[in-house]
Amino acid sequence: MDRSEVSDLTVFLAIAEHLSFRGAAVRMGVTASALSHTLRQMEERLGVRLFNRTTRKVALTDAGLQLLQRLRPAFDEIGEALKDLDEHRGRPLGLLRLHVSQFAAMTLGPVWKRFMATYPDVRVELATDPRMSDIVAEGLDAGIAPRMWVAADMVATRVVGPFRVAVAGAPSYLAVAGRPERPEDLARHDCIRLRSTHDRKPFPWRFVDPVGEVGVTGRLITDDPEIGVRTAVDGLGLVYTAEERIRPFLETGQLVRLVEDWCPDFDGLYLYYPGHRHVPTVLRALIDTIRMPERDT
Repeated sequence: MDRSEVSDLTVFLAIAEHLSFRGAAVRMGVTASALSHTLRQMEERLGVRLFNRTTRKVALTDAGLQLLQRLRPAFDEIGEALKDLDEHRGRPLGLLRLHVSQFAAMTLGPVWKRFMATYPDVRVELATDPRMSDIVAEGLDAGIAPRMWVAADMVATRVVGPFRVAVAGAPSYLAVAGRPERPEDLARHDCIRLRSTHDRKPFPWRFVDPVGEVGVTGRLITDDPEIGVRTAVDGLGLVYTAEERIRPFLETGQLVRLVEDWCPDFDGLYLYYPGHRHVPTVLRALIDTIRMPERDT
């Protein structure tokens, strides 16, 4: 078998694993059209169709499934052999692809700093596009998000948290609208509502029992938490978000915490990855970094 055949089989395995040209292309760092061209040439050379594909779906043919079943164990063995070499080297290397929520990207600065300082041969690619919710289909190694967004078949470990929820407003807004003393008072205020990028529904404003959820209204709704916070700083209404997100504005006095005694905690952020896959060395290194106690420098 020559080098080009090995390359073609690698392309085949990537497409078969993701059943998506886009996901396989992201994984391999090439374009989807390049993978399609390689696969077409491979099928012509072999004289057999390996995939049935339409504009919406990619599926293995019987011949493709048979080839996958024979190839996967062999390539898994190769992967394990290379992993063993990495362990002998004593330090991981390569590219780690992650999907992270905007909040995670902002909050986990200390984790990224420790990780990249500890593993200088590792490169990290962070995707924040909320439409990339299926990390397997997109060719990503793992994701970081609130627990409620993590699919049941994923392995999940908490990265940071729990966090305290905060309701806050700018002094300029409170000077005009007054200060709410209890959660029920929020119904009479202009509240900046944040909408989920997953189901497009506004996040509820929940408080500790017996208050529970409070119905709020407002003229601004957004799916970008940063816009929500900035408009609150500008005095356009009250915002309900994680305390970590607005801490700098609380410290400078640009925002003021409200109804603090009724604000609940939420579970925090989780690193998640497919449970059926071998965990790449670079991902294992990130997990170790997350679990490592943070030292003062």
